[in-house]
Amino acid sequence: MNTCTHLLRGGLLLATLTLTQASLAADGQPPLDAGLTPIGAERAGNADGSIPAWEGGLDKRDFTAAANGTPTDPFANEQPLFTITAANLAQYRDRVSPGMAAMLERYPETFYLPVYPSHRTVAVSEETAAAAARNLAEAHLVNDGNGLAGFEGAVAFPEPKNGLEVIWNHITRPREGSFRLTTDSVAPERNGDFSVVTTEQRFTQRDEIKDYQPGDDPEVLFYYSHRITAPARKAGEVVLVHETVDQVSEPRRSWVYSAGQRRVRRAPDMAYDAAGPATAGLRTADSRDMFNGAPDRYDWTLVGKRELYIPYNSYRLASPEWSYKELAKAGHINPEATRYELHRVWVVEATLKPGKRHIYSKRRYFVDEDTWAIVEADHYDSRGELWRVGESHGYFHPGVQAQLTAMEVFYDLQSGRYIASGMTNEQSEPYDFDYQATASDYSPGALRSAGLR
Repeated sequence: MNTCTHLLRGGLLLATLTLTQASLAADGQPPLDAGLTPIGAERAGNADGSIPAWEGGLDKRDFTAAANGTPTDPFANEQPLFTITAANLAQYRDRVSPGMAAMLERYPETFYLPVYPSHRTVAVSEETAAAAARNLAEAHLVNDGNGLAGFEGAVAFPEPKNGLEVIWNHITRPREGSFRLTTDSVAPERNGDFSVVTTEQRFTQRDEIKDYQPGDDPEVLFYYSHRITAPARKAGEVVLVHETVDQVSEPRRSWVYSAGQRRVRRAPDMAYDAAGPATAGLRTADSRDMFNGAPDRYDWTLVGKRELYIPYNSYRLASPEWSYKELAKAGHINPEATRYELHRVWVVEATLKPGKRHIYSKRRYFVDEDTWAIVEADHYDSRGELWRVGESHGYFHPGVQAQLTAMEVFYDLQSGRYIASGMTNEQSEPYDFDYQATASDYSPGALRSAGLR
């Protein structure tokens, strides 16, 4: 796609979204700041042009697929501008997260960050733009920030004023409304040996349920389930979650079906710092999707915005041309398959409240301005030492106009192990974006039959 075509497409999309915002303003709802994208990112690039202006992102005409449906890399011919290593870290430290700096120092011979030209590929649908404009006028925090009111659709706070609002934007960021996805995860031993765990996941936002009626269970934000299908010794374990809008006043509803016990049971402890299912103890329940669940155990501070080299446009990392053996190495994933770009991020710091319990005393999150997704996360132990580092390697899928994850990684700096999840490279048909669910599909009664399949 040549530059003129890209600018034309971007200009048409911007014009459409500007008209959408103008019509909403005419209805009495305030428009977003004119200098922002429809969901709150800065439209302009940075001073030296290393971060470009937002021009509308990729559209469906930009989509070509690999054999398993994964988008092909639109930037496959690009070469790194430079590579950040332990040897030259001092030169780039102000644009590298503490977690990534720690990884470079821990693995100086094998870990590095290949930095490529920055591309703002994320597009915004008219529906998401309209929802963000409504939320600007109506959405607000309730119950000390633990819940939302007046929220619809996506992006609760397109112009956030505090750290909790940024975190709620991550939780309510635009996603494909209903989908089924088959992914793999690995947790290599220190010598690099690993086995693959395969999970079938389902996700449906409340208003995407086929038989949903306005007013049905307004406490639910979305429904989620996952079923382990391999290896055989773990197959049949099923988890079901009804994610609530306020998990303090109405705790997350979760159930587990155990193939060994052949019974469904409530799982109220599937939250906070409980070990996540099938994670080898390397990730807490509230670290899935980088952060999820109730925020009530922490004080949240909005540090501000900064320019950072973050994993971005990770099409190569999702490609079926890469095997898990090639990607999963001792200590860390293969950096050759990664891509880092300079982007603006919101920085939010969470500090454990006095009298509250969690294995992480402090957490620092770096949130991409264009997607509202947490892309880097640093976790500190009770001594205040950096312990675990999380990364979300995402890419924009033009075909479904949604940001997806090629791989989510959590590194344990102390043990030298890590878990990489969300991988689809060796799945022949990982995506089902035509999936339509009914309320009964996410009922506790459906768990046992799912586990026996």
